[in-house]
Amino acid sequence: MAFRVNPRPTGPVRVKVCGLTTEAQVEAAASAGAAYIGLVFYSRSPRSLALPVARDLALAAPVGVAKVALFVDPSDAEVDAVLDTVPIDMVQLHGHEPPDRVAEIRERWGLPVMKAVGISGPEDVARARAYEAVADQLLLDAKAPAGSTLPGGNGVSFDWGLLSGLSWSRPWMLAGGLGPRNVAEAVRVSGARQVDVSSGVESAPGIKDSDLIRAFVGAVASAR
Repeated sequence: MAFRVNPRPTGPVRVKVCGLTTEAQVEAAASAGAAYIGLVFYSRSPRSLALPVARDLALAAPVGVAKVALFVDPSDAEVDAVLDTVPIDMVQLHGHEPPDRVAEIRERWGLPVMKAVGISGPEDVARARAYEAVADQLLLDAKAPAGSTLPGGNGVSFDWGLLSGLSWSRPWMLAGGLGPRNVAEAVRVSGARQVDVSSGVESAPGIKDSDLIRAFVGAVASAR
């Protein structure tokens, strides 16, 4: 398939490393140059965190690294429990939250909200447009495979050419099946200025590998 490749970004491409579970992983991500770390609060995920652990990880993050709490169709009580305990900078919604729920969460807790949208075809890109008015950022991720119990972190990608040349009114982040070997191409094809990685830098589900994190950030830098 022929892609129209966007011009190389002139500034740095920001990296989010999601699903961190230990302080050593937080340190590895921050020292490699990640701009965001993602903490998962979804019980079905192998990266899900207990609140005391999540608090320790958030406190271990250096100043300037944004701490993102990932929820999947959360209740108000679930969000309250996390935000009352863990110092968080941004909420990520990775379920089937409609635009009005995204707006409600943003207003109720006063934090920026990143809304994830699963992409497999042009109709999904069009669906993502509905969130531009209510979310602070968009995360354009590969749609979960049939039968998966996880909305993200499945190690699958989508046709990055679907995003080539598009303009968005909000910052957006590319996710889905990214790793050190393909992220530079993904950035060049999609024009992404932000990328998210989880399973692509793991040695086993939920276990981040420091060498892979460094390799991923280095590959992102090579796409600039």
